[in-house]
Amino acid sequence: MQPVFADPKTDFVFKRIFGAEGRKPLLIALLNHLLELDGERRILDVQHLTGEQHIGVAELKLSIVDVKCTDASGRRFVVEMQVLKVEGFEKRVVYNASKAYVMQLRNADEYPALCDVVGVTICNFNLWPDRDEHDGFKVPMLSRWRMQEQHCGERGLPQVQYAFLELPKYAAGDAPETLIDKWAYFFREAKNLNVVPPALSERPFRDALEVARTATFSPEEWEAYERAKMAEQDARGALALARQEGIEEGRQSGLTEGHRSGLVEGKRDALLRLLARAGISLSEGERARIQACADASTLDRWIDSVLGAKTASDVLS
Repeated sequence: MQPVFADPKTDFVFKRIFGAEGRKPLLIALLNHLLELDGERRILDVQHLTGEQHIGVAELKLSIVDVKCTDASGRRFVVEMQVLKVEGFEKRVVYNASKAYVMQLRNADEYPALCDVVGVTICNFNLWPDRDEHDGFKVPMLSRWRMQEQHCGERGLPQVQYAFLELPKYAAGDAPETLIDKWAYFFREAKNLNVVPPALSERPFRDALEVARTATFSPEEWEAYERAKMAEQDARGALALARQEGIEEGRQSGLTEGHRSGLVEGKRDALLRLLARAGISLSEGERARIQACADASTLDRWIDSVLGAKTASDVLS
């Protein structure tokens, strides 16, 4: 039986809700709520950076779903949905936000022309799972990050900031009250709902659910959604298989140096298989670089980078 609402955590549905020009109010509401902007600080309008956000083959996006936009002041936002927990994820978030900051420069531009960048990431896993002495999470479900002077605590250098919403930390059940809780409830439970619940009956949540209503999908859109879900499952399986194959290769190669060499060889083979499955072609130089790599942590990072990559340079950067 077809669900009433599609999963907003998938690439196709996330872009349908937050990436369409005619639905900008939903993206503006999400940003204002997650960044806790009110009064004169509220975002009133955004412009989608369509050239940067478009991915030609949705299935290759796998674990990363993003929308990039800018507001009237020039401030840029990178909004991401991460459905799989992969090694080095935090570094990739920093890289993406920093890249969005640096890429503003053109040959004739000067540093004062750079506008701030805010990375907004919705995680379908606990990024910071540690708990305090009262068994609460040390880092709350919605966390905000920026630079701080370590001696006096003064905050500064605000040019690149981050916000994270960790969905598994949601604890309000079927009765979310705050705006943040309602967004978390929407992302977590939309695919399981049969009707619009009272907690999500007001805008912007009701409007977001209507966009995710599967009855409004064309046959082509439903097929794209199904492919996106299958791609996510394939990504989970491929990542688990690659890691297991690397471990098994290492075990079969003996102990000490033989163990290390076998482990590295297994990771190289697993990386090449993952690239082939993702349809990413390699030049002779790129293949030689992989074969020459003897560092297990680098190979792990490259394996994780296959998820969401479009080219070999995305993986080997």
